[in-house]
Amino acid sequence: MASTSPRSSLLSRFVSRGDQADFTRSLPEAYRTLKVWQTGDGVRSPWRKWLGFAGPGFMVSVGYMDPGNWGTDLAGGSQFGYALLWVILASNLMAIFLQRLCARMGIVTGRDLAQSCRDYYSKPVAVALWLLCEVAIIACDLAEVVGSAVALNLLVGIPLVWGVIVTGLDVLLLLLLINLGFRKLEAVVIALVTTIALCFAYSIFLARPDWTAVALGTVIPSMPNTAALLVSLGILGATVMPHNLYLHSSIVQTRAFGRNPADMKAAIAYNTIDTVVALGAAFFVNAAILVLAAAVFWSGGIEVAELQQAHELLRPALGGAAATAFAVALLCSGQSSTITGTLAGQIVMEGFLKIRIQPWLRRLITRLLAIIPALAVITATGGKDTVELLVISQVVLSMQLPFAIYPLMMITSSKKRMGAFANPLPITILGYVISTVIAVLNIYLLWNTIGPVWVGVAALAMVAFALYVKFIYVAAPGGPVVTGISA
Repeated sequence: MASTSPRSSLLSRFVSRGDQADFTRSLPEAYRTLKVWQTGDGVRSPWRKWLGFAGPGFMVSVGYMDPGNWGTDLAGGSQFGYALLWVILASNLMAIFLQRLCARMGIVTGRDLAQSCRDYYSKPVAVALWLLCEVAIIACDLAEVVGSAVALNLLVGIPLVWGVIVTGLDVLLLLLLINLGFRKLEAVVIALVTTIALCFAYSIFLARPDWTAVALGTVIPSMPNTAALLVSLGILGATVMPHNLYLHSSIVQTRAFGRNPADMKAAIAYNTIDTVVALGAAFFVNAAILVLAAAVFWSGGIEVAELQQAHELLRPALGGAAATAFAVALLCSGQSSTITGTLAGQIVMEGFLKIRIQPWLRRLITRLLAIIPALAVITATGGKDTVELLVISQVVLSMQLPFAIYPLMMITSSKKRMGAFANPLPITILGYVISTVIAVLNIYLLWNTIGPVWVGVAALAMVAFALYVKFIYVAAPGGPVVTGISA
């Protein structure tokens, strides 16, 4: 009988692989733990039926109003006034479209996007997609860490470096909330989102923006200059966040809905309503940040480069209460997005790698990967130019978007995997158009920032990788298995 070394025994306490864990369930600690209405349960009002499904959309929505969004929205409003509001609206509509597809896929297949990518693609491609997604999660987490640290500094005077370190304690808070139940976790997130919305509603009331300019900026597309394109891509990356696509396809599976076509159709409908309502709230917050920046800073000829600067300038302009509301909303934003970001990190690692790490350890790793570069940047800059740092982090997210959207479209358009719930042709075309537009804009941005030589090098590397996968790589026995609708 083979003996087990102390080292391997210790490792097994923290990590499970292959046959040591059940990888058919996404986010297993919460999988199908919440009973919802099903056909045959008796007649209930549509309102009560929807409440059973409500929650995942709001969990996802916090990613659309995290500190990264603050950086891009403050930059857009202070530099270009109300001109980029249409970018926020367009990004939000794209987000609703894509998040609905993610929820649909999770409900029908019983697999999250990471699991589906592992099933659909060869191992090298799946690993590449995983690495790209991890980069996006780190960039997003960097924005959350910086935003939370700045908020703590504004509210209680903690130095930024110590504020970054304190954010590591978020792991303990998240672990506690998960243990109390997923519904309670959703309730905490919804409370934080509501607080953010109320804070900005109060500030907008005091700022008294030019509502005619707000309306025109929302419906009339314009792009003042190349700098506005960078900010616009940052807004796009901050709004349509890649890791949120993986997250949504997982957390819709926390509901124990029936697996017959009628129940799945109802689950899709109620999750669609949840997504529209929740991301509508996220649009209000994003638009409010830009409108506030335009009304207070752009109208006064002030370009905001730091979150601290925005806070200090709000005090004389709108009063101490508005400045405090700004800091409170920023802290709520950082904390709520921390919860969803770390959950997404767990989902991505487990789905792509078939490796299950203890939740507290996975979240600690995710947090450390963001804390280390945040400490380095803040130490090097002395805490200056936080808005520029946040904008850059969101552009990184935008760069990764096509690598999440294209797989999503391929999977949800496949009748072999989605059956009767596969995307109709118009939805398929629209999804690929969105992916292509984002990819082209990203290439244009790279061309203007790092030059054609490096863009060419990147293109050659991608072509070489594609040729390797197509003509050289040979899958080992038991490779990717294509899965259809789960029972």
